[in-house]
Amino acid sequence: MVRILFVCHGNICRSPMAEFVMKDLVEKASVAERFHIESAATSSEEVGNPVHPGTRGRLAAEGISCSGKTARRITRGDYDAFDLIIGMDGANLRSLRNLYRGDPKGKLYKLLEFANRTGDIADPWYTGDFDATYEDVLAGCEGLLRWCERSHGADAGERAGR
Repeated sequence: MVRILFVCHGNICRSPMAEFVMKDLVEKASVAERFHIESAATSSEEVGNPVHPGTRGRLAAEGISCSGKTARRITRGDYDAFDLIIGMDGANLRSLRNLYRGDPKGKLYKLLEFANRTGDIADPWYTGDFDATYEDVLAGCEGLLRWCERSHGADAGERAGR
């Protein structure tokens, strides 16, 4: 099983969007049983709060539910619990590297790396553009799924990580 944790600042906009987009993609690809997917925040500002209405609305427009999701903060133990920890932007990766004292097992990535793009997933909390964020998240998650299929194939998780 491939264990994926998506991370953003507050865990109410981008990382839950990625969590539920990825869950939808693996379900549609009939490989959901090979994945465990969650999301978390680098900060404690939104802990316990539901997904932002803009993210909920954008996901709902695609027929994707995020019902019941509330923000949680990442922990040190998450590094060992997950095979891939995927930040939405450079600031997220800096926070993760600080928390984990680097990346000794090569688990940290930015989501757009999987879409063969540089840059960050724009935070719709500031931009207000949930459509643009969705398009970037979708491209990243589609690339991540292809990467997992190439890297892990039928025995996904048996060789998780790099």
